[in-house]
Amino acid sequence: LDKEEHLGIALSGGKDSLTVLNLLNNLSKQNPKIKISAIAIDEGIHDYRDKTLKTAKEFCDQISIKLNIYSYKKEFGLTLDEMLKILNVKPCTICGIFRRYLLNKKSRELKFTKIATGHNLDDECQSIMMNQMKNNIGASARLGPKVGIVKDEKFIQRIKPLYLCTEKEVTTYAFINGLLDNFTECPNVSRSYRAQIRDMLNQMENKFPGTKYSIVNSFLQTLPMLKEKFKHESIKACVKCKEPSSKDVCNACHYVEKLKIVCEK
Repeated sequence: LDKEEHLGIALSGGKDSLTVLNLLNNLSKQNPKIKISAIAIDEGIHDYRDKTLKTAKEFCDQISIKLNIYSYKKEFGLTLDEMLKILNVKPCTICGIFRRYLLNKKSRELKFTKIATGHNLDDECQSIMMNQMKNNIGASARLGPKVGIVKDEKFIQRIKPLYLCTEKEVTTYAFINGLLDNFTECPNVSRSYRAQIRDMLNQMENKFPGTKYSIVNSFLQTLPMLKEKFKHESIKACVKCKEPSSKDVCNACHYVEKLKIVCEK
């Protein structure tokens, strides 16, 4: 963090994002030049996101933090539940694309200097292994406690304050500080590749304690080389929405067009 920031906390209402908000809000009280706001994305997942957003709103009201909420329904015309009924696509794929798109775009409009997310060590470990198994090293180069490879004015820097904190440690902190939500897992998680990797890593951790730390720490030693290797990749502007993209048409616009075609049939 710099001495002066307008931090946007990516808030879901779960224990991880509530913990990040609580920690950084306490930090901002020590430095009045650090302003805190929260941003939440309503994907439109019935009987899940509505519950977590209720928790998010209540906590933000409690600590007097402004919460900005943006929905798939308003921005893209359909909720995630509606999208999945008409497109044969993995839920986490299309959801992740739209969520990252809105987080970056709306954070820039809100003039955030950085976005803080609730990703913990377990999450990072899963991402590292997923990229290895899919031979997607370019994606790994964008990982780390500070996300991204090169700076660009259209990309809001994302940071992960809980990067070296395990899931259990975050849960303990949340419990002690009264932040532990009534845990509800996204109904689409069971269909994801990440869930399979998560279960595999948990089994390894149970048999060989310290496995997750070792994976992340060894990755951090190679990360500078990965960033150096991919630092010359160019960032384009999507020809349709003008948002940053590695291709002429960004993934978000690609899926918006597919949804439009299906809906018009």
